[in-house]
Amino acid sequence: MRFQSQKVAYWFFATCMLLLSLQIVYGFIMGFARIGLDGLHDYIPFNTARATHTNLLVVWLLTGFMGAAYYIIPEESDRELYSVKLAYIQLISWVVVGVIAIIGFHFNWWEGRKFLEIPRPLDYLVVVNVLTFLFNIAMTIWEAKKRSTTQLVLFFGLLCAALLYLPGMIYFDNQTIDSYFRWWVVHLWVEGVWELIMGGILSFLLIKLTGVDREVIEKWLYVVVGLTFLSGILGTGHHYYWIGTPKYWLMVGGIFSALEPLAFLGMAIWALNMYRKKGKNHPNKIALYWTLGSAMMSFIGAGFLGFAHTWPAVNQWTHGTLVTAMHGHLAFWGAYAMLVLAVISYAMPNLTGRKLFTGMSGYLAFWASNIGMLGMTGALAVAGITQVYLERKLGMDFLVVQKEIIFHFYGMLLAATLFTVGITYFIVDFIRHGLPSNEALGKNVGDLD
Repeated sequence: MRFQSQKVAYWFFATCMLLLSLQIVYGFIMGFARIGLDGLHDYIPFNTARATHTNLLVVWLLTGFMGAAYYIIPEESDRELYSVKLAYIQLISWVVVGVIAIIGFHFNWWEGRKFLEIPRPLDYLVVVNVLTFLFNIAMTIWEAKKRSTTQLVLFFGLLCAALLYLPGMIYFDNQTIDSYFRWWVVHLWVEGVWELIMGGILSFLLIKLTGVDREVIEKWLYVVVGLTFLSGILGTGHHYYWIGTPKYWLMVGGIFSALEPLAFLGMAIWALNMYRKKGKNHPNKIALYWTLGSAMMSFIGAGFLGFAHTWPAVNQWTHGTLVTAMHGHLAFWGAYAMLVLAVISYAMPNLTGRKLFTGMSGYLAFWASNIGMLGMTGALAVAGITQVYLERKLGMDFLVVQKEIIFHFYGMLLAATLFTVGITYFIVDFIRHGLPSNEALGKNVGDLD
């Protein structure tokens, strides 16, 4: 690490690992409930487990983005973080709000709006927390010795993510209007401004890991940003098909949803092209695996599988089925989860000075988790297509269909077990790295820039 204040990132990454572990636990609770092993139902009903599972996903990814920003921004700005103390206060308050929210879910204290279940009083605390984070990052950039496209794209992605949280806090009595603005948060995060964050982090990692000139990599970043805004904003329309909005959203949503894979395709081509042009071999191959893997898997999960069921003629059958879960799992994994694991894999040797990327456990973590995720995606795909045919085409009762597709959840649980083995290897490696070391200050392992 080049700056003492980058140590802050370690504690955000450690929180990530804890929250990811907890998310997996709740995933298994739901998986076992799907095959009839619902012994925890009296304590953790399925709807509680689902809300906890999905909200933990959002929280640990946001925590990872914050940790990435606290590591990347000082390096890109060529100066220490504006306030280390403020960063630690922000992390502690972030964890406290998260713990209260998760406990609240188990006592039915929530809003009941998917991905935005967090109770309204806690919303205001989240706003204060994120404003504190953005202030710290903004002041670091403001007082920086230099500016970079990577630095600014990452910051504006984080800023826009914060601004787009606000529409979800507006209260509406009408469910259609409420859903309309809820998608401003959910869609414009994951298929809009989070892609800017993804682009900024990818740019940083590619500069560090490939040795390609910064100017070349950042020119590609402009292309990715342009494709994101071209398709992502009006692509929100594919969530408006069946919620009571005007029919023109069928056309708008259909056309721009067809364009949405372009941004992810651009990222995949960008990453692979930079790897092909690399000038030197960086020793941290594990970080490179996660970086390139994120670019490719995001195109498959978010781009291709998203387009496969968002066209109106298809979506009228697949909407609200396990086909959506199939797309969601691989999309979040490829686009954002793998990216967070990539920046952790790059940062940890630099923070601690321990070069654990030379061992086999990192490769086992990568391949086991990715094969496991592909297995889960496949199981959910078969279950979802079967559900569409039996329920939507043949008109069978929902609960009857759920019994018919139980077998596929056995397959999903086996794949989830392999995925968990991979994540366990990753977490064990994280722990083996130990705490940040002063001996690592002033240098990065194998950097090419």
